[in-house]
Amino acid sequence: MQEKELINLINNIISLETETKNIEFKKAKDGVPENLYDTFSSFSNTSGGIIIFGVDEKNNYNVSGISNPDILQKKVAEQSLLMEPKIRPIITICEYKGKIIASAEIPELDVFNKPCYYSGKGKMKGSYIRVGDADLPMTDYEIYSFDAFKYKTEDELRFKERIDSDIFNDIAINAYLDKLLSLKPNLVNLDKNTILKMNGIIDKNNLPTICGIMNFGKYPQIFSPNLDIVAVKCACNEYGVADCNDVRFLDNKRLDGTISEMLKLALSFVISNIKKATRVNEYGIREDIFEYPIKALREIILNALIHRDYSIHTENDPIRLIIYDDRIEITNPGGLYGRLSIDDLGKVRSDIRNPFIASILEILEVTENRYSGIPTIYAEMKKAGLMEPVFENLRGTFKVTLYNSKKKELLNDDFVSKIKSYCKTPRTKESLAKFFGYDDKHPAYFINSYVIPLIDQGILGYTLPNKPRSKNQKIYTIE
Repeated sequence: MQEKELINLINNIISLETETKNIEFKKAKDGVPENLYDTFSSFSNTSGGIIIFGVDEKNNYNVSGISNPDILQKKVAEQSLLMEPKIRPIITICEYKGKIIASAEIPELDVFNKPCYYSGKGKMKGSYIRVGDADLPMTDYEIYSFDAFKYKTEDELRFKERIDSDIFNDIAINAYLDKLLSLKPNLVNLDKNTILKMNGIIDKNNLPTICGIMNFGKYPQIFSPNLDIVAVKCACNEYGVADCNDVRFLDNKRLDGTISEMLKLALSFVISNIKKATRVNEYGIREDIFEYPIKALREIILNALIHRDYSIHTENDPIRLIIYDDRIEITNPGGLYGRLSIDDLGKVRSDIRNPFIASILEILEVTENRYSGIPTIYAEMKKAGLMEPVFENLRGTFKVTLYNSKKKELLNDDFVSKIKSYCKTPRTKESLAKFFGYDDKHPAYFINSYVIPLIDQGILGYTLPNKPRSKNQKIYTIE
């Protein structure tokens, strides 16, 4: 970072009186903080960040300065060498209104080097992640997720004790083998068990794997009841809240079976719980028009079933399908896998957590396995004139939300003036939605329909322009 950049960054923070997911303040007037390890770890494990020394966040962002830049650089370097793997902060020092200020830039580590942790505590206690403006200890599962990718742990190929091949539906297995051999005739010279092992259905000891059970088991949930889908139609727009008749759920089911069977059951559940209209098309044929595109929903549910985490850490966590009046939320255990980020979805080839499951479903013609799922979801929502889907990579889960609201094309001048007036003081997305009468707990509709167009026009701006999805993001009027 150049000195001018650091000065501009401090000016921006002080004027807005806000910090971000990627900025940490340390007073440091009386010396370097003894424990920078948690922040080193959290920035390295998340998306990188900057520690600014000499600004007192708790005293209205007062610039207190630092007393000895040389000692600060030495202490920061000493602490950074106690991280595993070692990190190399980039130090910048500048003068700001007669005070000496310093910053330490911590780059995000490559996923193969995560988690970064303080060696004095060890990996399980010294690994942190950045959530909002806080450094929080990583969960055992978050640490496991990094290691599982790094060491290519194949959880879909693990076996369950006391389960033998009797759990398989022989008719389904044989139908699959027939399709497989028709596509790969060279396999005809191999015996059945060898083919099943090659395709991840049984392990080297001929025991059924998770992959085999979830695709060909007579009743997969007999060994793990929560490898299923919990499907709910809520009476209100908030989960678990009762309506005026004291009813919380209008429909509530557990959907069991193989992956293919659960996909069909989930689609049936959705179709029976969303609105539809009937029209006569140009050929005189009656057809149903659903409030959500079914093709998009199929892709989301299928992705959840294929890409969920099948490790012992998430075995008790079902996929959740929740229908509200204004949206559908589908959440699966296991966040984005490997190097993939939210911004990369549908744009780059992703790492696959469960390649054997994906390959089997391709042979069964349940999925194309051509990385077309996300683009299809976007295209179907656009064709229906609905808001874009919202994807969230949360701590250990991945969530997709579809809204049934139409996009708003135009904003009238009066409404624009009200938004501009309210945003003269920087506002969070939630406060904006609440002020204008929308659901503050789920502000995406209001933000996408009314605020984003004004940002695109340069009327409004982000306080954190490089981090539009930050939890610390605020929106303000550009004068």
